[in-house]
Amino acid sequence: MKKSIFVAAILLSTILSAKTVKPGIEVLREQKFKLLEGKHIGLITNPTGVDSKLKATIDILNEAPNVKLVALFGPEHGVRGDAHAGDEVDNITDPKTGLPVYSLYGKSRKATPEMLKGIDMLVYDIQDVGCRSYTFISTLGLAMEAAAENNIEFVILDRPNPLGGEKIEGNLTEDSFISFVSQFKIPYLYGQTCGELALMLNGENMLKKKCKLTVVKMKGWHRNMNWEDTGLEWIIASPHIPNKSSSYFYPVTGILGELGYLSIGVGYTLPFQMVGAPWIKAEELSRAMNSLKLEGLEFRPIYFKPFYATFKDENCQGIEIHIMDYRKAKLSEVQFYIMQELNKLYPEKAVFNNASKDRYQMFDKVCGSDQIRLRFSKNHLFSDVKDYWYKDVDSYRKLSEKYYLYR
Repeated sequence: MKKSIFVAAILLSTILSAKTVKPGIEVLREQKFKLLEGKHIGLITNPTGVDSKLKATIDILNEAPNVKLVALFGPEHGVRGDAHAGDEVDNITDPKTGLPVYSLYGKSRKATPEMLKGIDMLVYDIQDVGCRSYTFISTLGLAMEAAAENNIEFVILDRPNPLGGEKIEGNLTEDSFISFVSQFKIPYLYGQTCGELALMLNGENMLKKKCKLTVVKMKGWHRNMNWEDTGLEWIIASPHIPNKSSSYFYPVTGILGELGYLSIGVGYTLPFQMVGAPWIKAEELSRAMNSLKLEGLEFRPIYFKPFYATFKDENCQGIEIHIMDYRKAKLSEVQFYIMQELNKLYPEKAVFNNASKDRYQMFDKVCGSDQIRLRFSKNHLFSDVKDYWYKDVDSYRKLSEKYYLYR
């Protein structure tokens, strides 16, 4: 009896740990690529465009007998992921396939008519991180506009939002702060897959021109899944998003990092998972942060010396951030509470009295408004900002639900 129970438990564990999600490229392959037949295909992708066996979408489409792949398009970091953050990417020839590669993060961030010549359909397959400031969704929207302007069909091979489909945090981007790091009037965390987001951008006239859009849905994905639940491998999305937990921490400190007056672990081994500086006392800050009793979060002291970037080769102290209960944690709030507690402990180091003013503009763009900075600066308290930060969440959730493909 005990043996049979043990065997049943092992079988159940195996079933639960089996891959549960099929990304859009696998569904398209199951459909024998019928959607692409007879079309000259341009593929927008990067190293994250793979199937569950880690075979690249580039190779899958290039080898498919009924698919005519004629060009590749790359976002920030390039098709092969070999460009650093912020570096312009040049047009090249892909050495593996011999196909022309056009950069969507170079002289132009929108595909030109010359790039699109001879293409009937653009296919998009890139893993996003679920955060507005991450530039892949900006590339997505501009590519949709380019497709519409050139009478080209647009297909999205959908992928999971690694943050799940339930977390929505942050105010909508305001008109004056539209930029490549806040391209659309959506919250900082928007709780949609790239396919759902694209349907909404198209359906709500949030682009200059609507495109003819098809989304190849995943199989097995549900809104309450975060990345671990998908059973999929994580592929490095950019140099500082190297593993699956990186996508959880990017919205935790990414806004704060724009000010350049603290290390957020970029340049060390824990990008976005920590905050520190030479003038911080680790025990003090960890004690202050833990005293806030933020749901789902714990903070521990850390001592480190960055290898590059902010405070390179300087001895620093600070906190490592631990997400103990992902579903309860409010990710984007953490950085504002850190700013608050640093001001209490080290008032002479108050963030907006010490950060370089030329970084304010980037901070505001990523926040989607200058109101976060202006309101916070008065008393250095998150409570002065909180209502503004969350003012659009309920209305956005209601709007975005109209375009949900998954429950």
